[in-house]
Amino acid sequence: MRPRDTAWDSKRIGISAPPIETPHGWLLLYHGISKRTSHYSVRAALLDINDPTKVLYRTEDSILDPKMAYEREGIVSNVVFPCGAVVIRGELFVYYGGADKFSAVATIATKDLLSGLLREAKFHRK
Repeated sequence: MRPRDTAWDSKRIGISAPPIETPHGWLLLYHGISKRTSHYSVRAALLDINDPTKVLYRTEDSILDPKMAYEREGIVSNVVFPCGAVVIRGELFVYYGGADKFSAVATIATKDLLSGLLREAKFHRK
């Protein structure tokens, strides 16, 4: 994947943990920054299960933004970036850095993230 000139990730993107295999494709979490803003956020992408070089869809909305003080203030302010992820009993644990100073974890039900991703993909294809 590459940054997209007119999207939220127009300046830079970075991968997090290895993609996670799902029935719908590989779930990839990644961070990025726009040329217009000064904060990193986290999005999700779905990659083809047989050819992960094919990006099926990327979320339009972020799934994690720098909102807490430890994400907004630090060595590099307004930054969240995923460093690793694991699924435990259907819950996705995303380990991430905040403001290049702190480590944290965020959780979401894997099925909820996938269902939102697939719903958004279907909506944007119309």
